Amino acid sequence: MNPTTPAATQSRKADHIRICLEEDVQFQQTTNGLERYRFTHCCLPELNLDEIDISTTFLGKQLLAPMLISSMTGGTEQAGIINHRLAEVAQHYKIAMGVGSQRVAVEKPQVADTFAVRKYAPDVLLFANLGAVQLNYSYGLDQCLRIIDILEADALILHLNPLQECIQPKGDKNFKGLLDKISILCCKLSVPVIAKEVGNGISSAMAEKLIAAGVKAIDVAGAGGTSWAKVESERAENSLQRRLGSTFADWGLPTAECITSIRAIAPDVPLIASGGLRHGLDIAKALALGADIAGLAMPFLQAAAVSEAAVYDLAEVLLAEITTVLFCTGNATLEQLKCSKSLQEIK
Repeated sequence: MNPTTPAATQSRKADHIRICLEEDVQFQQTTNGLERYRFTHCCLPELNLDEIDISTTFLGKQLLAPMLISSMTGGTEQAGIINHRLAEVAQHYKIAMGVGSQRVAVEKPQVADTFAVRKYAPDVLLFANLGAVQLNYSYGLDQCLRIIDILEADALILHLNPLQECIQPKGDKNFKGLLDKISILCCKLSVPVIAKEVGNGISSAMAEKLIAAGVKAIDVAGAGGTSWAKVESERAENSLQRRLGSTFADWGLPTAECITSIRAIAPDVPLIASGGLRHGLDIAKALALGADIAGLAMPFLQAAAVSEAAVYDLAEVLLAEITTVLFCTGNATLEQLKCSKSLQEIK
């Protein structure tokens, strides 16, 4: 096992929530790239707004909206409250949900309940989550099965975070040989594996390798939102870590670029857009570029830290924004939006 203690892992989880909510850890120069696109307005849509359908399917499961509450947290009392609130809303709106890295639940089983949201979201597409690098630190099939079981998950996210580990105090930096281990795990698991970055993006070349290894879906998690280099620099134990966090604060591939480049080489792979998406217009742009669903983390974290009602309010706004885009582009369904070519790059 990794020499990091369960208490240290749990403390890191608490730090991450606090820092994300209280400090300025957003990308400053690198954007998600979606501002380079705009929709062609349709002044006469010939549609009834109330009949617009934003439902979709992802990994074989029906969603009433093309949204994912992205992986965020777990392992502490506050995280448990946040996950409970998010799960209730995910169930109400039948949208997908992921949880934060469940490594702490393997190392400290008594906190597993902070992740176990299936009781609140019996019909929701749920994603378990583990850092891929842990496969180089004595984690394997048994631990993955354990975290899938805790969540009663429909799929397993393996998150890829080399930059974060470089800056994180006592980070896990041995990424050697991981692709082969991911491939073996994909063969052995009965649920799909999703490869996800944490905010620095997945290139088309890397997506191609991951798909060939057996990964069933990609979450691009591009640059433009929360910078985990900045988050970890806030936790730095020395000047070197702080300097690295500052130097690489804007490192990564913009979300829009990841979507278009991956879709060009893998037209059919289930694709999640995340990384700096802040409202329904961002979601609609990401879908029009080729994503199947879109994930948001920070907006949901901020709302869930306030109250369950605030999460409901956010979800209502996001759904209304997506629906408004379809209405004002003359598209009755998400599939029509994707085929409409109504999203244009601003020259």
